[in-house]
Amino acid sequence: MSLLLSILTLLLEAVIALVVSFYYGVTQPSPGTTGSPLGLIMLLPVIAVFATVVAAALSMGLVLPIVWLTGVLGRRVSGREAWWWVPVAAGAVSLAVVGLIVARSGGSGVGPFALGWVLTSAALAVPALLWRSRRKRVFGPTLLGGVAAVILTTVLGGIGFWAGLFEEYRPPALTSADLVGRWSDGNGGTLTFSADGRVTAVEIDDDLTPYDDFTEDDPQGGEDDRCSGQGTWAYTSDTGLWSQEVSVTVDACSVDNWYVGGTEGRPTLYQYIGDPDSWDLYELTRAQRKT
Repeated sequence: MSLLLSILTLLLEAVIALVVSFYYGVTQPSPGTTGSPLGLIMLLPVIAVFATVVAAALSMGLVLPIVWLTGVLGRRVSGREAWWWVPVAAGAVSLAVVGLIVARSGGSGVGPFALGWVLTSAALAVPALLWRSRRKRVFGPTLLGGVAAVILTTVLGGIGFWAGLFEEYRPPALTSADLVGRWSDGNGGTLTFSADGRVTAVEIDDDLTPYDDFTEDDPQGGEDDRCSGQGTWAYTSDTGLWSQEVSVTVDACSVDNWYVGGTEGRPTLYQYIGDPDSWDLYELTRAQRKT
């Protein structure tokens, strides 16, 4: 029963984290692409099975050691087990886990590390506390409480957007005049738009296949191919902010339509690298405005 309770708790925490990450993602600059709801519904059984397996592995690999460490600390330090040793043990285990993840990912700032440690500690402490619970019939209240927490999180997030506390991301509204000037990819590639409709491309990345795609025609898997030349450009916005496009025609380059992203203070022009649903982008930022 303790194992099942831990799995249930971790699954409920994962759903709450998914809701929070969704709301957070809505506020962040991103391309206007969404997956198919029907496809997500069809994948739900597979996702549920996978999530349950992961929750079971985490329960045995992390939650159970925290429960064991709680007992050891309680008996050796205070002479008896007590619930307040659970956060201590969870903090120690999560510190090792987050530290290992950060080390393997190449490091991060103190702020992200501390936030990850606190959230991981809390996420592991809750199922560990329930694992040690001596109460009977705790499974039902945990399920009801978890579902209520999911609903409350969803409702509060919706109220936050309705009340204006959070703002859904929208790409900046640009005009043709706003585009005139030089835009750079930060790696030597630039597009320079002139007010007369001319454009100059310098070392623009012309191979936008994913870097891990290896094909017979491209054995290097997205090897950097650059193009330069002169041509024409035109700006269109037929149906609103998300439909803003900059059509670029340069004979030496195959990349033509650029989309508008970023923010009002830092607009960008971007192309998709591979599948648009991957959100992997090749971006240009404004390096020099018109004079």
